[in-house]
Amino acid sequence: MNPSSDRRNLGGTFSEMFVLTPALDPASIEQVYRVRHDVYCRDLGWEPVREDGMETDAFDAHSVHCLLRRRDSGEAVGCTRLILTQPEAPEDPLPFEKSCKDVIDRSLVDPALLPRHTIGEVSRLAVVNTFRQRKGEAGNPVTVSEEDFESRGGVPRFPFIPVSLYLGAAAIARHLGIEHVFVLTEPRLASHFTRIGFDIRHIGGAIEHRGTRVPSVLSSSKVVAGLRPLIKPLYEVIEASVEAAFKAHPYSKTLR
Repeated sequence: MNPSSDRRNLGGTFSEMFVLTPALDPASIEQVYRVRHDVYCRDLGWEPVREDGMETDAFDAHSVHCLLRRRDSGEAVGCTRLILTQPEAPEDPLPFEKSCKDVIDRSLVDPALLPRHTIGEVSRLAVVNTFRQRKGEAGNPVTVSEEDFESRGGVPRFPFIPVSLYLGAAAIARHLGIEHVFVLTEPRLASHFTRIGFDIRHIGGAIEHRGTRVPSVLSSSKVVAGLRPLIKPLYEVIEASVEAAFKAHPYSKTLR
């Protein structure tokens, strides 16, 4: 995105363009599944096309979804989800615990030793193709690159969509008391996010999972404290929206 507003007002600029909330009602959850189907099934071909036009899997039964929409039209722009452990079977592994079991550096963090109710995993980040039309983005569901933090022709740039989805997942985690949030990321993502003060750290070696990915972790309680002053207004807008949504639609297992 190339917002023309002052970069120092990222929260206000974001609010003019987008609305980000947890998807807590059936209609919003369906929008999430349709975005995922458009991206993962139709655009990327990573999952089979489905007759109902919705991409789902077994982990959706114990996930909280995050939905980003355009403010002016209500059009869905992107989504992600926070997978939680199952209260009835907390020992069941999260997806990354299976795929990364041989590469996690357990001297840094061992997910198996953490209280299971305090861990979650961000996955299924997806952005509709009309918002990822730059060169090199067609084969990825969402990206962040070096040029996203540069100015072009004096106009400041900022990767509102991917950053807001991660901040939304962090705000949802904070609300639910999920301290340790794991995610499989592109190797350079942590370094890109470090420049905005986002506390995300690699915790192991790379694996091949639809491209090269490394396991990373963020601490939801440290998100606000570590953010750069320019970014905090953006997080505050997102957190307020997340809290308002939870107040309007108290989280219920039946909506997972």
